[in-house]
Amino acid sequence: MPIIALLIVGAAAGFIATRIMRLETDLLATVGIGVLGALIGGLVLRILLMITGWMAGFVGAVLGAMVLIWLWRQYGPRR
Repeated sequence: MPIIALLIVGAAAGFIATRIMRLETDLLATVGIGVLGALIGGLVLRILLMITGWMAGFVGAVLGAMVLIWLWRQYGPRR
C-alpha cells in the first residue's frame, strides 16, 4: 500500500512541479520526478511532517520535485 500511495502522491507532485517550473515531460518522467521529489522532500521535511501532518509531506514532495527539476536544468544534458 505505501508504494501505491508514493506513486499517486509522486504523480500529483510531479504534475504540479512540472507545471510550476514550465517543463514539458511525458507521464513516466513526470511520475519519476514526483517520486524522486517525494523521496527528497520526505527526507528533508520529515520533522515538519511530524509536526504539521500529511499536508507537509505533499508540500515537501512538490518542493523536492522542483529542486530535482532545477538540478536537471542546471546540470543535465543540453539540447
